[in-house]
Amino acid sequence: SFCLCLLQPLACRQRDPRQVQAEGFLLGGFFATPHIWNQSQTLEAVLKSVLLALTGAQTRLRHGVTDVCGSLNASRTHCESGTDAHGLHTFTSAGLPAAVGFPEGRTGSGAVPVGSGCCEMRPGVSCRRPRAGGDQLSGLRVRVSLSAGTLAQMEDSTQSWLDVLTYHRELLVSRLRSIQCLLDNLQASGFFCEEDVEIVQRMVTKADQVRKILELVQFKGEEVCGYFLFIISKVCDAYVDLQPWLEEINFSPSPDVAQIRVVNTDPISRYCERLRQEMSRDTSFIMSYGQQDETRLEDLYTDTVMELLGDRGESLGFLQSLDQLLLDQAVFNPQGEITYVTGDAGVGKSILLQKLQNLWSKRELQTDAIFFFKFRCRMFSVFKDNEQISLRDLLFKYNCYPDHDPDNEVFDYIKRFPEKVVFTFDGYDEIQEDPELMNVPEVVSPEDGAHPLQLLIGLLCGKLLKGSKKVLTARTGTEMQTKVIRKKVALRGFSLEHLKAYTKLHFKEQEHQELVSVQLDASPHLSGLCSTPLFCWIVFKSFRHLHTMHDSFHLPESCVTLTDIFLLLSEVFLSRSASPAPSLLKKSSRCTAETFRAGLRPLAAFSKLALHSLEGGSFICDQDQVSECGLTAEDLALGFLRPAGGCDPGQGPAAFEFIHVTLQSFLAAFALVLDEQSAAGSILKFFTKCSKRTESSCLSLAACIRSVKPRETQPFAANDHLQFTNLFLCGLLSKSKMGLMGQLVPPALVKKKQALLKSYLSTSVKSHLQGLPHCTVEEGRKVHVLPAFLWILRCVFETGSKDIAKMTAKGITAGFIKLGHCNVYSGDCTALNFVLQHRQKLLGLDMDNNNISDFGVKQLRPSFCKMTVVRLCVNQLTDSSMEVLAEELCRHRIVEVLGLYNNHITDIGAKLVARIIEECPKLAVVKIGKNRITSIGGRYLARAIQKSSSIFDVGMWGNSIGDEGAEAFAEALRNHSRLTNLSLSANGITSRGGRCLAEALKENSVLRIFWLVHNELSDEAAPHLAELIRADTGLSHLWLNDNRFSADGFQHFKEALTHNTKLKEICVGGNQLSKEEETRFESEKRLRFH
Repeated sequence: SFCLCLLQPLACRQRDPRQVQAEGFLLGGFFATPHIWNQSQTLEAVLKSVLLALTGAQTRLRHGVTDVCGSLNASRTHCESGTDAHGLHTFTSAGLPAAVGFPEGRTGSGAVPVGSGCCEMRPGVSCRRPRAGGDQLSGLRVRVSLSAGTLAQMEDSTQSWLDVLTYHRELLVSRLRSIQCLLDNLQASGFFCEEDVEIVQRMVTKADQVRKILELVQFKGEEVCGYFLFIISKVCDAYVDLQPWLEEINFSPSPDVAQIRVVNTDPISRYCERLRQEMSRDTSFIMSYGQQDETRLEDLYTDTVMELLGDRGESLGFLQSLDQLLLDQAVFNPQGEITYVTGDAGVGKSILLQKLQNLWSKRELQTDAIFFFKFRCRMFSVFKDNEQISLRDLLFKYNCYPDHDPDNEVFDYIKRFPEKVVFTFDGYDEIQEDPELMNVPEVVSPEDGAHPLQLLIGLLCGKLLKGSKKVLTARTGTEMQTKVIRKKVALRGFSLEHLKAYTKLHFKEQEHQELVSVQLDASPHLSGLCSTPLFCWIVFKSFRHLHTMHDSFHLPESCVTLTDIFLLLSEVFLSRSASPAPSLLKKSSRCTAETFRAGLRPLAAFSKLALHSLEGGSFICDQDQVSECGLTAEDLALGFLRPAGGCDPGQGPAAFEFIHVTLQSFLAAFALVLDEQSAAGSILKFFTKCSKRTESSCLSLAACIRSVKPRETQPFAANDHLQFTNLFLCGLLSKSKMGLMGQLVPPALVKKKQALLKSYLSTSVKSHLQGLPHCTVEEGRKVHVLPAFLWILRCVFETGSKDIAKMTAKGITAGFIKLGHCNVYSGDCTALNFVLQHRQKLLGLDMDNNNISDFGVKQLRPSFCKMTVVRLCVNQLTDSSMEVLAEELCRHRIVEVLGLYNNHITDIGAKLVARIIEECPKLAVVKIGKNRITSIGGRYLARAIQKSSSIFDVGMWGNSIGDEGAEAFAEALRNHSRLTNLSLSANGITSRGGRCLAEALKENSVLRIFWLVHNELSDEAAPHLAELIRADTGLSHLWLNDNRFSADGFQHFKEALTHNTKLKEICVGGNQLSKEEETRFESEKRLRFH
């Protein structure tokens, strides 16, 4: 059927009548020529002229109109015309079928202003030229015209969009989604009326709806087809499948179509925008460390040191900015699913994820992901054993549900394009194992219901939504199978610059900034503690709060322990319930014991709750548990607890959690001290648990994938939480805390518990030290301690007992201690020094691949007088540490080995290391590669090596000394009497530098191993190196891999080797030589290409 529509041009604005004559008109989607319209003609005459014009234009236009007259006759259209009071032509139409325009039985009226160039059809409304202020009439406009410009463009075009829709109809029916967005825009632009939309919506299947839309669009003409395609091109998220097709057909909208507005009402796009809004709201404020202290994230967030690690734990550099976390930098397993972020307690894992989420919400994260779902791993331990949930509900229930998505398009899109999704899972080490769940089959269907823990396993293993981006955080030491890890990032806490920046953000007053900075500079141990963001926040918060309340308050000047840090935090929280100072001019004096006595009831209740939760293996407590411990609403306002956001699986009573797991451990230890009912020996319960041999990982993915049942169920297989409780117990029962504890617990009971703890520690230390693995190496008897040894050192330090420290030092019988890869951080150096200061014999210490930083080196200062081996490779050291080392090592002059590889040492630090080389007569080995040393630093080091008569092994790999540095080393090598091993690999040395080195080495008969790998040596240097080879000076190993030698250069080497008897190999792989050319040198076995 054919619906008669009022003729009109596109542009609804006042124009000259001659301009109107230049435009074409549209009748039901078909063109008519302008001469048919004459002001004196009746409407019936006009219609006859239109039919004649359509017939004549049939061959010129590509619309395939063959049955216009038949359609018009079949329309049963009845028209009446006249003029109104304003001289406008008016008409009414009746009996129009519902296919286009009006539904059957609906009448329409309109008016055509003479020569106006604007004609609109509105049901039951006269159509007049819009006034200056806009169209004041209401109703539904049906827009069915083409401007003259569009018509001309169509005539010149090689294809019409109507033909394109016809030709590609099958593709569109199969791939087109988000019907509602098309209908909304076609209706809003006036191309569809309400009845058109209803017709489409009455279709049962989506494919039928697409077919009906295509029929209507093609029926209404070329411009509507162009706009239809324009919608698809603009709302690319909803029509992602059709974007390549649009490029294939070279779609470009006409100027008129491009001006028509497109509104994205696609459910997917709406949901993405809502996700960003919700994420921005949830992450804009820091709620991590106290519910009463809302602080804008951007006002306090400071980056930490983020080290990129390889699959074997080796350093791959550092992440310069958090927004690069999801990029491909340092990806060692492209098939992996997880970006694995590890770090110690309080190092800032949770707030890093919060910042990551906030960056995504503001579109500042470098990723093309349009979905972001965040979870806290502890929530997966709260679900009941028989509870099941679908993946869809898991995603939407704990983030937000999509609105206006009756066809489930959002979840369908997520399943089809998982690479557009980012997940963050915080606190993997907080998940509890359930052996029964581990024995069920894996979940691989996103539609089926399963226990949430199984869904988590499926996501992490890539069984569900494979290809999505996942960021998982866990405490250091929590194991994960390498095959599922895409990249690793280790958080190392604040550097000195980060700490300064954080200080400025935390203290707005210049006076306080200077006061805090002075005290931090004066106390390396306090600075080391403050390199951990959580501890730094507690110290700064305590300073600000107590400085405000009392006459004077300074940071502790004595050696601060972790127990001191959390006692400060507890004092701040308890002081909130204290009476305010009587006036602003006169503040109260501080009395810690009085604050704790006054707040003993709520403190004991919080401690009891912490202990019960820890014993039950839970980080979440409900309202009933809170009430059972005697806590009131007023108590909750103190700040120890906060609502457990995102962890309540149901809609039951409110759930709570402690503001940090480490605070929960501290309060649990406090409960053990305060307990007067249980036997005194109960304080050792967590020591016993930690001493058991348990599975090595928390919810090991190996067990998940293979469905292996663990031998023993442990609430925390990674038991840092219990270790911290033991540590705080040692601190609370230390001699220095006896005064405070004696105010809260009967002194006799405190002494009894203290004696029990001291006895247990002494026995445990002896047993542990005897069980350490020993071996004999060149440096002497060597012991490789285990990470558990660190916890012993920490506990000994917390007790402050010199007796236990002496006993521990005496138990270390080996002359060389290896603490590499033990996750030693700067605060541990004070505990290590506390023990080593009681050692009488000299000692070698290997602390490679840890996180001691400059703060740790300063804390080790008293122990350098006993160290013959100082290995501090890969520890984020700067020139500041070199200053400490130069001062201490040159004072005692006993060091023999100095390892500083892969730190942040510049030329300034190189000058200090050169001083150590020059002034320490026993120094034999120096490893200072992969730092930031240029030719300037290279000259310092070369001159020092030239003067040294003890040094025989120097590693300079991976610096930037260049040719100038190489020339300086050439002078150092000439006639050197001791140096046997030298590496100048990866230093940007060209043939110029190579020539100098070769000439100098002809006068050296001592050097045996020489590395020049990964430089820029070419054939120009080959004759000089060949002369060195002919000289047969005693060099046995020459490494020239990854340079620029060609076959000509190798020919020089081959000929020279015939005159050499001492050289065992020349390694030359990775140069500019083809496989065919290599065969020319096969006869010379000492040329090693592989």
